Amino acid sequence: MNKVLVLLAVFALALPFAAQAQENKNAEVWLPTLVAETPQKGFELAIKLARMGVKSTQSNKEVLFREREKYAQDGEALIHASEVIAAYFQTVAAANDYWK
Repeated sequence: MNKVLVLLAVFALALPFAAQAQENKNAEVWLPTLVAETPQKGFELAIKLARMGVKSTQSNKEVLFREREKYAQDGEALIHASEVIAAYFQTVAAANDYWK
């Protein structure tokens, strides 16, 4: 009886991890490389990285769009968004050897 309960408990605890692993397996690869042909393409990639970071952090689309209206009118928030993009652009530029 105890062995059955232990097995059921292990199964119940492992199930969420198995579901997450399957979900990750089916996830679309949206970032196959940091290599970009030009600095402009690299900058566009940096913007995508920043946007995907926000999307991953706030998965509730209703909240995401509601908050976007607020920070779109806030100069300080927009400057911070630009700082995040700049940090990603530094990473992309380094990955591309600064397009030398």
